[in-house]
Amino acid sequence: MNTHTEENRARLQLWWSRLAAMTAKELIQFGRDTLLLFAIIYLFVFDTYMAGNVSMQLNNAVVVVHDADHSAASRELTYLFRPPHFKLGGEVLDNRAGQRLLDQGKALVVLDIPPDFGHDIKKGKPVAVQVQVDASNTVLGSLASSYAAQIIGQYGFDQALARLGVSERAMQNVPMIRDEHRVWYNPNQEDAWFMPIAELLTVITIMAIMLPAAAAVREKERGTIEQLLVSPLTPIQILLPKMISMTLVILLGTAVSLFAIMHLIFHVPMKGSLVLFFAVTTLYTFTTAGLGLYIATLSRNLAQVAMLAILVLMPMIFLSGAWTPPEAMPAGMREAMFLSPLYHFIEMGYGILLKGAGLDVLWDSLLSLVLLGIVIFSFGVWRFKRQFG
Repeated sequence: MNTHTEENRARLQLWWSRLAAMTAKELIQFGRDTLLLFAIIYLFVFDTYMAGNVSMQLNNAVVVVHDADHSAASRELTYLFRPPHFKLGGEVLDNRAGQRLLDQGKALVVLDIPPDFGHDIKKGKPVAVQVQVDASNTVLGSLASSYAAQIIGQYGFDQALARLGVSERAMQNVPMIRDEHRVWYNPNQEDAWFMPIAELLTVITIMAIMLPAAAAVREKERGTIEQLLVSPLTPIQILLPKMISMTLVILLGTAVSLFAIMHLIFHVPMKGSLVLFFAVTTLYTFTTAGLGLYIATLSRNLAQVAMLAILVLMPMIFLSGAWTPPEAMPAGMREAMFLSPLYHFIEMGYGILLKGAGLDVLWDSLLSLVLLGIVIFSFGVWRFKRQFG
């Protein structure tokens, strides 16, 4: 009885020592791979930093004016288009010149003020002002159109009140509905809080697929996979060290990106539990690593890994909500989003970091990620063992 127990204990110690030795070997081998090291540093540091400098807000959009009236009223309206949203780009002589600037991308908005604009305003006559917007970039075009409509509408409202002789004090006594916004989690609507987190979670996805696949394929390229197969190691002892070492690398890159880039430079708040965030990241890394293992079994070299990874990554990203809000997707794609592990990871990432949410709120996303992880990881391991077992 004691002999049997000691044999099991010795086997277990041998199993763990082999696992530790193979994990150390994977980390040393990764440290010698200049290309992968460069990819890790670039994606977790420079790519996240660049994402924090990307803004989807309307800032200093160029407005050119065709003023056919040259009255005090037209000048007053023109100078309402001021920073931070707009900046005046000068005046054009006719509408065709403004259209040409729109075509060349030198202006985002053309404001066309008709003749007798000031005269008609004073007489209380309806006046039409034309606003042409370059909407080739739909986000900026929609924002420019909306802001321009608000500026012109407010100007018309102020002119109507002035004509009726109604003062601001009198308006305070008029019953009206006041629209008061309360913005939670990102009160100033900083893109530098949203974009780096989305980019980081996408980078984690890329690395979680690419690194295990690259580690396995490099064994093929160097001819060392055959040496491992004839060694006393089981397929699991070959597989797990690659997963563990790559997960440690991803967690280290995530920590650098979180603390050195997002928190230190962009002041992104981290309201929730960082332990929970890193635990979820570890789970997600193992989940998506199953896809990397499957890709490794189909590939003969690193170039094939990259090409197949793109085929897997793009649907995951498009169905994640990182680039397109779920509400803007067709009904069928909204249903398909639940099959993307990145969708659930993004839900938990924003929930933990920006909202301070815990498992009592995020349990459904965690459960979905666990179920998807079991299926994907099991499939990847089965395929790996089938080819190399």
